Amino acid sequence: MFWYWPHTALALLSLTCGTGTGKELVARAIHKLSSRSNRVLVKVNCAALPADLIEIELFGREKGAFTGATTTQIGRFELAKGSTIFLDEIGELPLTLQAKLLRVYESGEFERLGSPKTRYSDARIIAATNRNLEDEVRRGRFREDLWYRLKVFTVTLPPLRRRKADIPLLIKWFMDQLSRKMGKPAVEIPKHTIRALQDYHWPGNVRELRNMVESALITARGDKLKFELPKSSENHISDFKSLEEMERDYILQVLKAKNWKVQGPNSAASILGMNPNTLCARIKKLGIKKQAFQ
Repeated sequence: MFWYWPHTALALLSLTCGTGTGKELVARAIHKLSSRSNRVLVKVNCAALPADLIEIELFGREKGAFTGATTTQIGRFELAKGSTIFLDEIGELPLTLQAKLLRVYESGEFERLGSPKTRYSDARIIAATNRNLEDEVRRGRFREDLWYRLKVFTVTLPPLRRRKADIPLLIKWFMDQLSRKMGKPAVEIPKHTIRALQDYHWPGNVRELRNMVESALITARGDKLKFELPKSSENHISDFKSLEEMERDYILQVLKAKNWKVQGPNSAASILGMNPNTLCARIKKLGIKKQAFQ
């Protein structure tokens, strides 16, 4: 359904559980399933570039825009015309650039640095962050108007340990991609190995899984793959849950005990001491869905 969005529709992959959860894989999947899949997905890591260079990276510059600018540089939005642009770590953008990004989102218009000519891009925008942008708005570090624009379609991506059913699919994907790259045949992984990988807590999320598959392929002998899982006794500190995970588990426990009654007498909201609207917002934010736990 993603390919039916408006030309500049923007999805925010809101990560509340750290990095490495596979947000770029999701962005690639959205792009591949869209009507723009014949064009290259354009990627920008907003956290990897200095503040004085990110504007040029996004919107480009004209020759002679400043001392040393001996050539014209085309920006990523211009390159993504007719395609999709993925803005990773959008929460790192300076406030001044957030205003320019809002303009591109609303009208598709921008100017290269050093040029008065207005240009247009119909790039479809996907943005991702591991920050809580609502908190960033309250602290004055993120524009409220841009935040509301970002909420057109929000996807919360949980950590890999809460997506165990995805692990076999991700292993097959990484195995196919890496085996071709390394010139090695893809190997069928035994079910007991898959189960062991699903039981692991994956503190490094999807990135750790990919690295483990790559390591197993490098050290493979014939069709024998060896996955080196850290012993739980050596990594017991990783078994602690985040505050958000504890909140999610407790709210879920209360909802089940109250037969998913959210408001009214003897409801989950009354037990938790929360306003029903606040509780509904937290249920949505934490990705709790009744059908998933029946």
